[in-house]
Amino acid sequence: MTVDYIFDFLTSLLDGLIGSDYLLLLAMLIPCLAIFGFITVYALVVIYAELKVSSFIQDKVGPMGQGVGLHAGKWGLLQPVADALKLLLKEDIIPSSADKPLFILAPFMIFIGAFISFVAIPFGDSIIVADLNIGLFYILGVGSIAVLSLILAGWASNNKWSLYGGMRSAAQIVSYEIPAGLSLIVVIMLAGTLNMQDIITYQAGGLFSWIIFDNPFMPVAFVVYFISAIAETNRTPFDLPESESELVAGFATEYSGMRYAFFFLSEYANMFVVSAVAAAGFLGGWHSPIVGIMDSSAWGVFWMISKTGFLIFVMIWLRWTLPRLRVDQLMNVCWKVFLPLALINIFGVAIWTVVFNS
Repeated sequence: MTVDYIFDFLTSLLDGLIGSDYLLLLAMLIPCLAIFGFITVYALVVIYAELKVSSFIQDKVGPMGQGVGLHAGKWGLLQPVADALKLLLKEDIIPSSADKPLFILAPFMIFIGAFISFVAIPFGDSIIVADLNIGLFYILGVGSIAVLSLILAGWASNNKWSLYGGMRSAAQIVSYEIPAGLSLIVVIMLAGTLNMQDIITYQAGGLFSWIIFDNPFMPVAFVVYFISAIAETNRTPFDLPESESELVAGFATEYSGMRYAFFFLSEYANMFVVSAVAAAGFLGGWHSPIVGIMDSSAWGVFWMISKTGFLIFVMIWLRWTLPRLRVDQLMNVCWKVFLPLALINIFGVAIWTVVFNS
């Protein structure tokens, strides 16, 4: 439901109980708590999935609940919960030479950027917190907060490895935002809107109505966007800002406890955001691939979550399959391969649209 529906419901239910002065605050608080709860549960699920998928790829069993004096539940289902509790209970250390205000701010700042991105993500034909007419632009804009946060974390730590990691993140994320944004421009060109719901509505009509199948240039645009999105989320093979073999842990070297956890909670949240944008922009969003089969409004959430989850699975798969790139390889792929491809795609889609759709 949209915020308007939530507000109307709360007004009718609670006006006589708490007074109208607090209703707007409550109407804003409930979606925030719902988003935070979703991110927390989703992170636990994906962490467990990553443990299992990585173990399968590496021919191991992964967490099975057996250990020395430890039982993590059937099939190790409680392992992510145990990891979360461990981080919560760990001592929070701030280096004496760190810039304390910025050091404290950085992990919360990166999480806020990921958190508020969920506001414009559609989970169904009427399930969205804020149906913004510039929803896609909004998501790209608030996603850029991550760059500032990682630079702050590196600088405030007063550690050379952290500073290197922060500088790498600035170069990497800013660079890959360009081909990712250019790849989404072709989606906007076809749908004629920045509204996420309208982009998905444009793709109604089954599998071959999805934008990825609209013309020969769109599969290339999807691949460029998706790989650029992996680089933006600092996932292997693009995890240069935190590469432990060179920089200990990069920008996160001096962080511990819950502050450390916020960086990686934000990483998983950003994985969902970029995958949801790919699902909405290229893969039909909450539409069923087959017209008339499981295509009701109730099934919309299933299709949106399934498509997003599949792309997250691909990210995990790539992480545990490919080796980390060198910095020069990383930047060469962006500026010498993806940027020209993204620009060619824009011209190609424009010409195709004029010739075949006019």
